[in-house]
Amino acid sequence: METTHLGKMSALPASPDAAKLDYVPNPRPESRYLVRFAAPEFTSLCPVTGQPDFAHLVIDYVPGARIVESKSLKLFLGSFRNHAAFHEDCTVGIGERLFREMAPLWLRIGGYWYPRGGIPIDVFWQSGAPPADVWVPDQGVAGYRGRG
Repeated sequence: METTHLGKMSALPASPDAAKLDYVPNPRPESRYLVRFAAPEFTSLCPVTGQPDFAHLVIDYVPGARIVESKSLKLFLGSFRNHAAFHEDCTVGIGERLFREMAPLWLRIGGYWYPRGGIPIDVFWQSGAPPADVWVPDQGVAGYRGRG
């Protein structure tokens, strides 16, 4: 199992396109289970104003043959700090890339964006219906009321 980042010093990628996501074999391929990553301090830039945008991302997936290595995911998500894109593009793009590269049985992402200009924007994407035999808990992020 060769990885780009695990156990090595790694700089933050310059952009999401430059980020290398690592995948490793699923340690429990005979079991159906859900994996959740929460990134409560995700940031990107508004493509119009250049101002920072902040979100709480929740990524849920049911692994197939591979799982995403968490350090590479952290660096990938961090690479959005200087990336200018709308909330919809960031959220859906992350979900689609993970689904395309990792090939899980199912994946969903919730992007709970903090308001700028008085309007919170929440963006949701999933690859299809969740498997019936997997426990899929609520993402646990409250509707906007200060998000705290």
